Amino acid sequence: MKRGKRLILYLIDGDPTDRIKCKLDNRTSIAYKIPRTSIDKCKNIPHLEQSGIYFLFGTNHELNDIVYVGQACVRKNKNGVLSRILEPHDTIDWNETIIFTTTDHSFGLTEISYLEHRFYNIITDAKRYTVVNINNPTEGDPVEEIKSAMEDHIDDARIIFPALGHKLFEPITKPESKEDPDNEPLLHMEYSGYKATGKRTNEGFVILKGSAVNPNLNKSCPANVIRFREKYGNQIDKATCTLTETILLSSPSAAAGFIGGCSLSGNILWKDEKGTSLKKLEQSSLSQKQVLL
Repeated sequence: MKRGKRLILYLIDGDPTDRIKCKLDNRTSIAYKIPRTSIDKCKNIPHLEQSGIYFLFGTNHELNDIVYVGQACVRKNKNGVLSRILEPHDTIDWNETIIFTTTDHSFGLTEISYLEHRFYNIITDAKRYTVVNINNPTEGDPVEEIKSAMEDHIDDARIIFPALGHKLFEPITKPESKEDPDNEPLLHMEYSGYKATGKRTNEGFVILKGSAVNPNLNKSCPANVIRFREKYGNQIDKATCTLTETILLSSPSAAAGFIGGCSLSGNILWKDEKGTSLKKLEQSSLSQKQVLL
């Protein structure tokens, strides 16, 4: 069973949409989430004058999430990671940044090179965000002890970043483990001959890679389905009409509409292997909980 964690969030300006400082209790990892419009207010924050990793967030023309991962050491003029962010980044028109560093000034060039490389690859593998770095950062040549210590900081980041609104390190569907079992069944649907597989998650509903998608949209197709088709258009193989990646949608009905190209009830169409609809599965689960109460 997983143990709880105490996360400390501090609203620097008293506004949850402005600058936020975040750290785990009894850990040296610390992160600052800063809107681009508030960068100038951060010049007197000591932690941002040291070495660290920074993430620049934005969206592309298809409104998909994009991120640039960078690193900066303290320079001879004593400027650190914040000064690097203020320099031009041609591959992204960013709107906010998260700076990841430490409270004890323990990051040097070896540490941040390893972290930049690892974060780049973790984000790329998770496939939630498109990384817009031109090149894959090099790992450097850290000794085993440094790698182990940096992996601890990466574990901290996996907790801190979702709390700051960016789940960029975690894949849409997590591998099932004994420590954190996933009790959600696989669900299937078919509409106009197009068959799909998906499942509920704590974020919404995922449609699994390989599911078939109706290429035609009904005239009365809901606006949210059209937006999802535009967002995930590059993940649909035009020749086979199948998904090339697993994708996340907001609800079972949005997922059903995405597959069918029209307004559909996901609670009715999504069924388990026994043919029981999602609606009946939920009703059965609710009845069992009421009996326990």
